[in-house]
Amino acid sequence: MTGNLKRAIAVSLLIFSSVVVAVAQSGSVRPRRVNPPQSSSAQTSDAGNSSSGDAGPRIGSTNSRPSSNINTSGSSNSGGDTSRAFSLFQQKQYAQAAREAKRVAANDPNNAEAWKIAGFSEMNLKQYAEASIDLRRALELQRKDGKEDTNTADALAQALVFTEKFEEALPLLVAATTRKGAQPDAAMLYYRGLSEYQTNKKADAERSFSAAVKANPKDARALYYLGQIAFERNDMDAAIAALNRATLNDAQIASAWQLLTIAYLRRAGAATVKARGDADYLNAVRAGESLVRARSDAATNTLLGQALIGAGQLPRAATVLERAAADKDAKGPTFYLLGFAYSRAKNYPKAIAALERAAQLAPDDANIYRELGYAYEISKQYPKALEAYQKGAQLAPDDEYFKESVARLKQ
Repeated sequence: MTGNLKRAIAVSLLIFSSVVVAVAQSGSVRPRRVNPPQSSSAQTSDAGNSSSGDAGPRIGSTNSRPSSNINTSGSSNSGGDTSRAFSLFQQKQYAQAAREAKRVAANDPNNAEAWKIAGFSEMNLKQYAEASIDLRRALELQRKDGKEDTNTADALAQALVFTEKFEEALPLLVAATTRKGAQPDAAMLYYRGLSEYQTNKKADAERSFSAAVKANPKDARALYYLGQIAFERNDMDAAIAALNRATLNDAQIASAWQLLTIAYLRRAGAATVKARGDADYLNAVRAGESLVRARSDAATNTLLGQALIGAGQLPRAATVLERAAADKDAKGPTFYLLGFAYSRAKNYPKAIAALERAAQLAPDDANIYRELGYAYEISKQYPKALEAYQKGAQLAPDDEYFKESVARLKQ
């Protein structure tokens, strides 16, 4: 591979890699209520929360349901009968159940069962903030009476995760996954790993996600995070292995395909044996194709185009990048790669048009002026070529290519 081709790939790869890592670290890989992808193998369908802007796998189902031994006779003499609220809950009339339970709790604030039914009903209504308040109250009352219910504690932990209160959720999740004599639930191990990851306890998170995968080898969400953690420590082999397993178990997690594509590109760029690098560029193309099938937008098509350039499939890269460039959200790297593909295919008019647009969108990227100057020069537009090289030299004053190019055109 030529030095220019490696530079072209590195420019956008750096941007994409930074975005992926930033997405995960900022908490955008979040519970299902926050921009989840459509996922065919998630524990529970949640079509009402789908979005094309996903940054990670959906979190899964809460399966929130009070224990069958709810006290239906009431816990006080002040209107504390929870039997009607529980009956409504059993009939899956969650809104009515929540209202009735809240009515009972208003009359009898120390009725733990009323707060519990309200919280579980709200969980099923996906009203996680309200659920966390009511379940916390129920748990406090249970503990006061020395009758803590693990179902309530576990539901509260999940409500806190869904509202992204990871620090508060973590002690409950640790307790849920370390109960003596009980086999840890795979979903709770995943929630624990997620909370540890989001609170920057990466080593603990890796252990929890690994335990989740051991309990459920098809847990694509936990596998995704194992890939993400390996990627962040620059272990591309481990990242690729985990992400391949994640995408095998759920082909609709776009973020997993995206990270897998980038990991293959990174490993290809670092390869010291050409055949291995070429194989990884082809793997990046295949992963990029699956990414676009899962989510097609400017960013995903740009990444696929980048992989195609790495694999030397320039005509196809240009076609894919044209599609990406037509998107209203297309950024400078898209046009840069499109211009690069056209330039290497010796279609200099189209290369110049794309690179000029790239320079408008990313005026401080020296690599754009390197390629634009070349396209101008080979098209015999020497004044424009000199101007592009000079701009590049201003941005990268120590770059020998710009120095030599400016000197050559000034002769």
